[in-house]
Amino acid sequence: MIEIINLCKAFGNHVVLDNANINIKKGETMVVIGRSGTGKSVLLKHIIGIMKPDAGQVIIDGVDITRLDEKELNDFRMKFGMLFQGAALFDSLTVGENVGFALYEHTNLSVAQIEKRIKECLGHVGLSGIEELKPAELSGGMKKRVGLARAICVNPEIIMYDEPTTGVDPIMGDAVNDLIVTLHDKLKITSIAVTHDMVSAYKIADRIAMLYGGKIIEVGTPDEIKNTKNPVVKQFITGAAVGPITEKEPVRAQL
Repeated sequence: MIEIINLCKAFGNHVVLDNANINIKKGETMVVIGRSGTGKSVLLKHIIGIMKPDAGQVIIDGVDITRLDEKELNDFRMKFGMLFQGAALFDSLTVGENVGFALYEHTNLSVAQIEKRIKECLGHVGLSGIEELKPAELSGGMKKRVGLARAICVNPEIIMYDEPTTGVDPIMGDAVNDLIVTLHDKLKITSIAVTHDMVSAYKIADRIAMLYGGKIIEVGTPDEIKNTKNPVVKQFITGAAVGPITEKEPVRAQL
């Protein structure tokens, strides 16, 4: 469903993506892992068309979205739902207005139809009856779930998750993981998540890809990644302080 072909992106002299390649199958959950600052979120922004690559292609359902103009891109983005790292709710809007935002802005559905869809989506994430609350009245975990309700509200074909368990405690993080798995199984959608949380990656992924040095260096099932022979992947997934990653990028430089 999604092909990333020789994708390149640099910011000044800093190369973030360097001929990155990955294929994502229809209906699977692909998790992209890697250290903070390696370009995982940049990759997502290219898939949704927020960023334009310096070179390479992003082909979705046979369409190279790097060649679309802004209007075509806006229409194409209705295929996507996205859960942002911090939920990214609009503070001035109610929960219901946040969840239904894309439908209000980009469809001709009636208010009654949109409100019905909002109730359905909040029900999917276990938050029925909170449409009139404001984001300031929600816990961190509730904000994540409202963000997820907004992501599924447009009936997307693809959902993207940017660090879905960041900012919540381990118990709520596991609840978010369970919700991602449940929604994937129920809605049969293609999912892409980026994370450095290996507990989350192992739980939600059909396949895991590691981004390192601007390239996808390994792709495999959770079991294949757990048993990898690649020393870079092995250091990352085990969280070891000593190994090829820190030989190249010393830990002290991160502190």
